[in-house]
Amino acid sequence: MSRKYFGTDGVRGRVGRSPIVPEFGLRLGHAAGKVLRGGTSARPTVLIGKDTRVSGYMLEAALECGFAAAGCDVVLVGPLPTPGVAYLTRALRLDLGVVISASHNPYEDNGIKFFSASGSKLPDSWECEVEDALASAEGCVASEQLGKARRLDDAAGRYIEFCKSTFPNERTLKGLRLVVDCAHGAAYHIAPSVFHELGADVVAIGAAPDGFNINRDVGATAPDALIRAVRANHADYGIALDGDADRLQLVDRDGRLFNGDELLYLLAMDRRPPGVVGTLMTNLAVEQAIRAAGIEFVRAAVGDRYVLEELLARGWQLGGEGSGHMLLLDRHTTGDGIVAALQLLELVVRSGRSLAAQLAAVTLYPQTLVNVRLGAGVDWRAHDGFARARVAAERELDGNGRLLVRPSGTEPVLRIMVEHAERQLGERVAHDLAEVLRKA
Repeated sequence: MSRKYFGTDGVRGRVGRSPIVPEFGLRLGHAAGKVLRGGTSARPTVLIGKDTRVSGYMLEAALECGFAAAGCDVVLVGPLPTPGVAYLTRALRLDLGVVISASHNPYEDNGIKFFSASGSKLPDSWECEVEDALASAEGCVASEQLGKARRLDDAAGRYIEFCKSTFPNERTLKGLRLVVDCAHGAAYHIAPSVFHELGADVVAIGAAPDGFNINRDVGATAPDALIRAVRANHADYGIALDGDADRLQLVDRDGRLFNGDELLYLLAMDRRPPGVVGTLMTNLAVEQAIRAAGIEFVRAAVGDRYVLEELLARGWQLGGEGSGHMLLLDRHTTGDGIVAALQLLELVVRSGRSLAAQLAAVTLYPQTLVNVRLGAGVDWRAHDGFARARVAAERELDGNGRLLVRPSGTEPVLRIMVEHAERQLGERVAHDLAEVLRKA
């Protein structure tokens, strides 16, 4: 099934360029509303949340109009983390959740993604059905069938209480000083309250959004700000979220950064589940350590939606990505940076051992990731020189490392990842491959 607009995480792009323009937002809302109604006279209800980008106002209005024209009622919640939209869609027994966000991208970008009534990301087949409906997404239903809109004023408070409910009642975060970096994003008015109300001494950074500063030098994709703040405030741990708060990075008091692969290992060793799902990018050392503990490990395609699909197919509960998307299906239906952080802090409190101490047995293989922006007309799959270079690279790694080449689902770039115990060898192989394409 090929999709024109939907990528690995909804529709995404630069604001002002198709498809991130108000006209398309209206048509997309109309098309999704038509698919949701399925030709019946019932009036579904759709929840729309967003992050803090200035363009969110425009897209929110366009989507609201499209859904109403298709005969769907709309509930507006304003800035709310992506997992918060998933939770409220399920908790309020609504029919569809919509998030306006480009996650970790800069403010100039934005996107639209959808959640089912159960709070899970929808399958590719549903997105293809919506794309088909875009061709006839015009006009509106009869006046008596038009949708209405209302605003849910206590959405943030409801989600705060949900996050707290995933932390055991008999435990507390008292005695811990935490720096919480909200990336000037959707969790700016939520994450600090969650950790504070569970007893922690909280220092908040990246919590002053202005519509233009989301993810700028803060958040999960720019952890240096968190490392500096942890040291400056003599904190025990630092928690960094991204713009829509579905991914997590952790820092300890020594400034050590724990990526998603390491956090996945920690959760696996604590929970001892029957199996764990990673991605094609998961560090080989983590896979080997999890398997050594007698836990099955499988790799899904990159993207938390594919990790989720693999978990559901196998009846497992734990999966994640190195970027910090953590899925704990016994706590939430989708990746949630705040909830994942709470589970890791509970592990620290319960065990009395630092995260670094619990990771002492695992040393990650160095990974080199090079992004190559593809020029117009460059087809990397059909490039003979690149194909020969890949064969030579695999031969040089000699079975002691991994080479992964994949196109981004959100940008016009090719990602080249080389993993090897010898960092210099891995770096050279990755950059040599990238240079072949750059010359093209």
